Amino acid sequence: MMNQATSAALPSSTTTRWLRWFNLAFMLYLLLLAVSMVGSGFKWAAGEQAKVLFEFASHPIAGLMIGLVATALIQSSSTVTSIIVGLVAGGLPVETAIPMVMGANIGTTVTNTLVSLGHVRCQEEFKRAFASATIHDFFNLLAVAIFLPLEMMFGILDKASHWLVSPFLSTGDMSIKGFDFIAPITKPVISAIKAPLSSFGDNVGGVILIVLGIAVIFVAITVMGKLMKALMVGRAREILKNAIGRGPLHGIASGSIVTVLVQSSSTTTSLMVPLVGSGVLKVRDVYPFTLGANIGTCITALLAATAVSGEFAVFALQIALVHLVFNILATVFIFGIPVLREIPVKAAEWISEMAIKNRAIVAAYLLSVFIVIPGAILALTV
Repeated sequence: MMNQATSAALPSSTTTRWLRWFNLAFMLYLLLLAVSMVGSGFKWAAGEQAKVLFEFASHPIAGLMIGLVATALIQSSSTVTSIIVGLVAGGLPVETAIPMVMGANIGTTVTNTLVSLGHVRCQEEFKRAFASATIHDFFNLLAVAIFLPLEMMFGILDKASHWLVSPFLSTGDMSIKGFDFIAPITKPVISAIKAPLSSFGDNVGGVILIVLGIAVIFVAITVMGKLMKALMVGRAREILKNAIGRGPLHGIASGSIVTVLVQSSSTTTSLMVPLVGSGVLKVRDVYPFTLGANIGTCITALLAATAVSGEFAVFALQIALVHLVFNILATVFIFGIPVLREIPVKAAEWISEMAIKNRAIVAAYLLSVFIVIPGAILALTV
């Protein structure tokens, strides 16, 4: 009887696994479709006035705060960067989008800080957990503090990403003619959606298409994250376990792989917080994983960029590469220089010391970094 039950259970679990993979492929298609919808809607609604719509974000600090607040609210840098890719595909200038991408990096770190609150009852556990969560915040804040002024003065990310996409500039299209397999499977659907919306006129129809696209991006990435966790979290934990104590380079590589597997840097960093809180890992052990998570999360925007065709396609790829180049340069520069490497560690240890003396510090920290300061700066710069 037991053997029969076991053999009956096996096909069922295999079927479930295959269904998850099928759903994952469908969600990836929805993501690509949604990014095309945002780009098409933006072009449709704005026409030649596309740049005027984004004058409010033309100040780099304003762009940074928009990316930060949007990601802090949505809690997914993948979603925000995919939306930015769609907007660039619709004509948003790359230089305007670069600070938004930087802001998205900071905003995504709220989740692991909230996870650390699960250890709040035990003082020592909370101190370790809060430090391991905020080290991600401080690294990303330091990266922006270094690279945003450099970008404003010299345009280093713009130039580096432009160089990377320059082979495609001769075609004027990322589709590389016969290689474009995305447009044929997305364009008919977008045309079918646009047909009934055209009765609302260009402006309203375009805005509705953008809103629908953003909603679909949000759903697709959320479901993809859940499916990837169900399929991969076991393996992700194994990679984490095997990477402990093997040095920073191994840690960075492992953090990148785990984040690609589970499709969420928030998940990768949140997996580590309880391990540090319970004393299994030290704050310094998880530091390289955090940097790897920053790099691994760039895969979603790169996937989203493959959905784009047309005159701005190469720039959509460029902004996705900006995200990757920024995180790689920040990791090499900050982690490679001992003095800079220590700043996020010391800052995380200091804030965790403050937090165990007064729990109100935690609320003040979260509100000020992710809502009050960005909101105030945004109000002043817009």
